[in-house]
Amino acid sequence: MIQLLIVDDEPLVQVGIKSMINWQELGIEICGTAVNGQNALKIIEEVSPDIIITDVKMPVMDGLELIRECREHYGTEHPEFIILTSYEDFHMVKEALTYQVSDYLVKLELTPALLKNCMEKVLSKISKNKQVAGEPVGNMHLFNDKFFISLLHNLFESEEQFLLQSRDLNLNFNYEAYICCYGEIVSAAADNLPADKQLSLFTSSLQMIRELTAKYMPTYALSLDVRHFALIFCHDKLSANESEVFENILHILRSMNSTLQNYYNVNLKCAVGSLVNTPQAICDSYQYSRQAYLSATAEDPIVFFENTLQKNVHRNSFNISLFKNDLTRAFEEYDPAILKQSISTICELFLTYPNRYIQAMDAACNILYLSISLLQDGESIVSGFFKNTPEGYRSIYKMSNVEQIVNWLGSFAEQLADVFEQRRQDHKNHIVINVRKYINEHLHKHLSLNEVAAVFGISPSYLSQLFSKYNDIGFSEYINTCKINEAKRLLKEENLKVYEVADTLGFESAFYFSKVFKKLEGISPSEYLNAN
Repeated sequence: MIQLLIVDDEPLVQVGIKSMINWQELGIEICGTAVNGQNALKIIEEVSPDIIITDVKMPVMDGLELIRECREHYGTEHPEFIILTSYEDFHMVKEALTYQVSDYLVKLELTPALLKNCMEKVLSKISKNKQVAGEPVGNMHLFNDKFFISLLHNLFESEEQFLLQSRDLNLNFNYEAYICCYGEIVSAAADNLPADKQLSLFTSSLQMIRELTAKYMPTYALSLDVRHFALIFCHDKLSANESEVFENILHILRSMNSTLQNYYNVNLKCAVGSLVNTPQAICDSYQYSRQAYLSATAEDPIVFFENTLQKNVHRNSFNISLFKNDLTRAFEEYDPAILKQSISTICELFLTYPNRYIQAMDAACNILYLSISLLQDGESIVSGFFKNTPEGYRSIYKMSNVEQIVNWLGSFAEQLADVFEQRRQDHKNHIVINVRKYINEHLHKHLSLNEVAAVFGISPSYLSQLFSKYNDIGFSEYINTCKINEAKRLLKEENLKVYEVADTLGFESAFYFSKVFKKLEGISPSEYLNAN
C-alpha cells in the first residue's frame, strides 16, 4: 500500500485528516504522524513514506524546512508533498511551490471531497512515475480485503496458503489470542442524507474506529459493507482471567462509541465472539460474534457471545464455509455457472425450510460481504445492482421473510453472474500478467507453484492451467527462463561465482542450478563465462 505521513502540531487536525476519508479504499496506509518537521524526518528515514501531508507553520522545524531537507536528501521525485496552510500563511505557498510540492490545501476550506480529489491526483502522479520507472503498481488493499474475508469465512485451502499470504501482506499473526467483533455503524439521521454524504460519514467513522482501536491494542479492521465492519483484536499477553479480557474489550467499544457520538453523531451496535488461540480459529470467533449480534438492541448495543449461549442464539447461524469450495472457485475464476448453481442450492435449501428466516438472512449478508470484498470496485458494482432501489443493496435488511430473501438473492446472483461473464476472459489474462510481474520482482527467492498461487489467493492447479493457456511457456519453465536470464547478468556484470549465483537466485544447490542452466542455454555456467 501507499504510505502516508501526516505532519501537524495540532492533534485535532491529525485526527480530522485521518478520519475524513476512507484511506484504505484508496490503497493508502497512514504510517505515522508527527508534530513538527524534526520528528517527521526521523519517521521518513525509518519508513520512507510515499506521500507527506504537512502544515507549513510548526514549532522546531516548519513545513518548508522539512520539504527543503527532504529535497536535498531524496531529490524531487520522492516523497510527494501536500501542504496545509491558513489564509494568513498563504504567502508561504509560493516558496513551497519552488520545491515542487504536489498540491496545497487551505485548512478552513478542507472537505472530504477536496481531500480525496487531491489524493487521487497525487496517486495518479505516483502511478505514472512508477510506470516510467518500470515499477509495479498494485492495489494491495484489494489483496488485504480478500485475505481477511478468506480468514473470517474459513476460505483458505490450507494453512500454508494462509501463512504465505499473511507473510506477503506483512500481516502479523504471532499473538497469543484473538477475539472478533462484528458491528454496525448506526445513524437514523444518515438515512435522510444523499448517498455520497452517507458514504462519507460511514467511511470517516470506520477510519476513526481503526485509529481508536489501534491505540488500545493491535487490531485489524475490515469494512464489510458501507455500515457493517469486523474487528480482530490481537492479544500479545493473554490474561489468566478471560473475564478481564472481555472487560477490556467492553471498555474499548464503549469508549469508541462515545467518541463516535461526539464527532459524527453515530452509534455502534456490535457483538463480540469467543476468545480463540490460533489464527485458524478466528473464523469461529467471527461466526460467534455474528450470532451474538442477533441479541444486540438499541438499549443493549454491545453484547458478548458468551452471555447469549443460554438463548440458543448459536443455532441461528448459517455456515457459509460449507459452500466455500464452489464459492471460492466462482469468484476466483469469475465463473457465472458455478456462482448461480451455488446460490440456487442455498435458495432451495431455505425454501424447503421457510421458518429459517435468521439463517437465510445470515447467508444473504455473507454472500453480499463476499461480493463487496472479493470484487475489485465491489462496493460500486454491487451498489449499481440496486441503483433504482431507495435503500440500495441495504434493501436486504428490509426483507421480512425467507421468500423475500430468496428473491433478493436470486436477483443478486443474476446480476453478479453478468459481471462475471463480462470480466472472465480479461481477468484470466490479467492474473497471468500479474503473476509474471511477481515472478520477475522475486527472482532472488525460491518460487514454487503453491507459493505463488497462495500469494494471489488462487489454487495451484488453476494457476497452472491459466499459465499454460495465456503464456507461451508453462509456469516452471517461465520461472527457470527468467532466473537463468538473471543468472547470466549476475555472472557477466556482477562477477559472481557460480555457487553465489545459485544461492542468490534461490536454487537448492549449485549442481541443480548448473543443470537448469545447461538445459536452457546448451552450455554450463562455466562454459558461458569462458565464452564471454
